Amino acid sequence: MNKLRVLFVTSEAYPLVKTGGLGDVCYSLPNALRQLDVDVRLLLPGYSSVIERLSLVEVHDSINIYPLLEPIRLLVGIMPGEVTPVYVIDCPSLYQRDGGPYQDITGKDWEDNAIRFGVLSKVAALFGEHHFLFKPQIIHSNDWQTAMVPMWLAFSNRPYAKTIMSVHNMAYQGLFGPETVERIGLPPESFSMFGLEFYGKVSFLKAGIYYANQVTTVSPNYAKDIQTKAYGCGLDILLKERQKQLTGIVNGIDLEVWNPETDTHLNRNYNTTNLSAKVRNTQVLRTQLNLATSKKMPLIGMITRLTEQKGMDLVIPIIPMLIKAGVQIAILGSGDKTLEMHLQRLAAMYPKQMSVTIGYDEELSHQIEAGANIFLMPSKFEPCGLNQMYSMSYGTIPIVRHTGGLADTVIDATPENIKNKLATGFIFERANANELLYCVQRAVKMFSNKPVWKQLQITGMTRDFSWQKSAKQYVSLYHHSINTI
Repeated sequence: MNKLRVLFVTSEAYPLVKTGGLGDVCYSLPNALRQLDVDVRLLLPGYSSVIERLSLVEVHDSINIYPLLEPIRLLVGIMPGEVTPVYVIDCPSLYQRDGGPYQDITGKDWEDNAIRFGVLSKVAALFGEHHFLFKPQIIHSNDWQTAMVPMWLAFSNRPYAKTIMSVHNMAYQGLFGPETVERIGLPPESFSMFGLEFYGKVSFLKAGIYYANQVTTVSPNYAKDIQTKAYGCGLDILLKERQKQLTGIVNGIDLEVWNPETDTHLNRNYNTTNLSAKVRNTQVLRTQLNLATSKKMPLIGMITRLTEQKGMDLVIPIIPMLIKAGVQIAILGSGDKTLEMHLQRLAAMYPKQMSVTIGYDEELSHQIEAGANIFLMPSKFEPCGLNQMYSMSYGTIPIVRHTGGLADTVIDATPENIKNKLATGFIFERANANELLYCVQRAVKMFSNKPVWKQLQITGMTRDFSWQKSAKQYVSLYHHSINTI
């Protein structure tokens, strides 16, 4: 029996390049698909970090897409320590720069992002037209950076591959001026309300949602949320029209990477039978971050983009009250420069109670998940979220807002849920600082009740958050797409 062939197109994938949860998903889901005997291969932009970290790199092909660009080399290599083939678009003028994948060193979006990610989608579409040796049956796009693939294939004379569009976050749509149509060679007729036009601009994400054979998002709750005006970001009507092609599949977590029993980043490994070893990780984290030593004081961790969407504007006003109540806080993240400065100022005010690390550090993120007692995710909206699942797996109790995938994965510590041994965390409803403060106070009070706290930890740690269930749902969707005219 021939293997199912899938090209997985993304702007980031751990460990080659990662700015957030998308990088984790685009590493873990392909791995889980390979375990189900799917021939899955990745396509990524040739950022410097990608080319440096890829193994066994060879030149696969040379392509001329735009007259103003140098010829593009298509490289092929292997994911470090894996067997997954990775195709890389080698175009130094587009991808090899100081700064991040999407922004320069000042945090400003690259002005030519439409071209940079238009090229990524165009090359993916060439795979879908069977220009190369690998001939995928499915091209799986992820977020706006790759959302033009379904559009290119919809206007192709030979669209052999079917398209899946995964929306990880509706808030990032890839909006550009109307000149983008000519600038990246889009079919002029695609620029209409029945296409990629969005209030006079080009919306990459709308193109993906409109033209894809199937649309997925990263939790059942979020699939419902985005069909409403509050969360649809202006595309709720289109999503309602496509609801029969819209599926919510909860992300899993990669237990080879995120497992307290085997995690090489930890000072002490542990599981449900030796939770006392988790305490050692807390002690080491406090020392590393220069926080005061304490057995009674709960340590709250956050690993997040520093944006209002992630609820940082709710967190900052209550930090002095939390510190006064005897809580420590360790934050790792980057984003809005004003929020970064506010947090750094607070950390300077409370040097033994609060630590702020700007940027992303993979090792520190694992150490926070293991060393924190509580993990805070007060997102205004959260399509799926991964850190709440990492936290539960590490016996770190999450505090989350009732939205999207957070509501799908965390069970609130109500008296009934505690009695029935179902509770895994704490949930608050409305996005305001007072509700968040009350929820944190609930958790801090519960922290002193050691038997109940241990039960919350064990319940969370024994939940199944593996990728296998999710991967099976994607395989079913792939087959459905192939068999649907």
